[in-house]
Amino acid sequence: MMLAGCVSMPSSGDIEAVDPSQRTDSQVKVYAVPPREGAAPAEIVDGFLEAMTSDDLQFATARKYLTKAASRSWDPGTRTTLLADGPTRRADPANDRDAPQVSATYQLSGTEVAVIDKQHVYRPDEGKYRNAIHLVRQNNKDWRIDDLPAGLLLSLSDFQRNYHSVNKYYFSSVPPSGSPGEEGETGEGWLVADPVYLRQGIDPETRMDPLTQAVASLLAGPTNWLKPVVGSRFPTGTTLKKGVRTLTIDDRNALVVPLNEKASGVGQGQCRKMAAQLLFTVRDTTSMRLDQVELQRSDGSQLCVLSGDQAADYTPDRHTGTPAGEYFVDAKGRLVRLQASGSAAPGKADPEPVRGPLGSGDKPLSTVAVARDERQAAGVSKNGSVLSTASLVSGTEPAQSLYTSQGKNEKDRLSAPSWDGRGDLWVADRNPARPRLLRFAGGTGDPQEVTIDGLDGARIQSLRMSSDGVRIALLLSQNGHTVLKVGRVVRQGSGSKTVTVEELRPAAPQMADVAAVSWAGRSRLVVVGKESGGVQQVRYMQVDGSVSGANTLPGANRITAVAASDDDRLPVMALSAEDGIVRLPLRSNWKTVVEEGTSPVYPG
Repeated sequence: MMLAGCVSMPSSGDIEAVDPSQRTDSQVKVYAVPPREGAAPAEIVDGFLEAMTSDDLQFATARKYLTKAASRSWDPGTRTTLLADGPTRRADPANDRDAPQVSATYQLSGTEVAVIDKQHVYRPDEGKYRNAIHLVRQNNKDWRIDDLPAGLLLSLSDFQRNYHSVNKYYFSSVPPSGSPGEEGETGEGWLVADPVYLRQGIDPETRMDPLTQAVASLLAGPTNWLKPVVGSRFPTGTTLKKGVRTLTIDDRNALVVPLNEKASGVGQGQCRKMAAQLLFTVRDTTSMRLDQVELQRSDGSQLCVLSGDQAADYTPDRHTGTPAGEYFVDAKGRLVRLQASGSAAPGKADPEPVRGPLGSGDKPLSTVAVARDERQAAGVSKNGSVLSTASLVSGTEPAQSLYTSQGKNEKDRLSAPSWDGRGDLWVADRNPARPRLLRFAGGTGDPQEVTIDGLDGARIQSLRMSSDGVRIALLLSQNGHTVLKVGRVVRQGSGSKTVTVEELRPAAPQMADVAAVSWAGRSRLVVVGKESGGVQQVRYMQVDGSVSGANTLPGANRITAVAASDDDRLPVMALSAEDGIVRLPLRSNWKTVVEEGTSPVYPG
């Protein structure tokens, strides 16, 4: 057995086949060693903390550091506490002065980053970590731990080595505007991403591989935060068939999923939606191509089959088959469009004004938003006071004025607008006398004021709606700082008569000030901001506030606005105070598109 924290390349042993359908395990393997005979209390504590970071199945070695009673009661899956640099231990002899030969206490401390709960949800939780671990001496011989903190205690680096972010998918509880649903079905609109963190390799508790872990987590249902606005099409109690710990994508690029008896009686329409949830979840789990999902009853008979083409009906970014357009406001205040595949050099871009009044320049614009179907757009006037919409298809229809802010200064008037995938238009009135978040159903008519729970006196500076319409990213100004939070959008009543934003949670806790944000996928954001005392960064963030994978983009000069597409093949766009409208193509550096312009946007 190798020392904890050490790795080596084996020079002997049998050759083992590797299933290519599974996500590659972490390149680094950490193996725990059991406690040595006669080890001192400090060595027992250090060995146990190391053993928690290992790839040890069912934490069998870690349990050897515990008393039998503590081993039985310790549940590693209860929670995982993440510390920036791992825990620091310090002896606390005062706690054991009455029995120093048989009792020992160590204080554990560190900088807490986040907590992963039993649902595998990442929750940022900054602050000082304080806890204790207690040992007893058994039979006047070996020291063992008899009292310890709940769950696992990991450094951030160990967490990133052992876990990866996965999107589970559930159906939105409210159908898209104008979509009544299929006959006999509930009329859900489309699938919504619900991110969780799962083990990179074999899970120590369930012994499931990463793909099977993701499927089992999907069947367990949505996380508590998202549950009020989404639902699963799997019947309550549906699990994998007993004994299934490994699922594989076969040479037909198909996945067969055997379920228990709870799912055996569902109809074909419901079964197809169950298969769609699985297909999107598995595609986010593995890099292997997946073209088809087959669900089986508990007796092995086929329940239904769904192809990738059929599942496309449930994705929120299905408006067109062509890449989304790139838009911005040019120096004349016109809404203009670029070709999404272009790579303009400085001074060479030739953007074209859109059709209709927003492209004419008769009423110059400051900020804009283009509907996700690219058939209409919204613009805020040059002075920030008037919100208007107009068709991008017809060149003859006049613009429709929807709302006028009474704010005295431009910064106290309207934010940039944003469209969700349901066709609703959102904007914030920043008037200090009456700050409001407004929604225009279908992008027209009278505004509906949206209540935000937990705002606590903060004021909205800008907003971005997700394509699924159930989450909103808000830049909030409070106490001299601008922070990023994401809220859950709850719609109630026929026609969404009541809409509220609930349970705001931090989405960029590492940043003291955020300058700009855009959705960059179904559960990812691109964020421009500064850490405390740091310089401006452009970074990808998960919507839960975590950072995973390659996340930092090349720096640019003083970015004040940013735009990304749900299609990660398209370049990020930004507004630089020094360089104008810039674009970041894949595997390249920022390139200037035009030197004068504002409000770069993709549809949304």
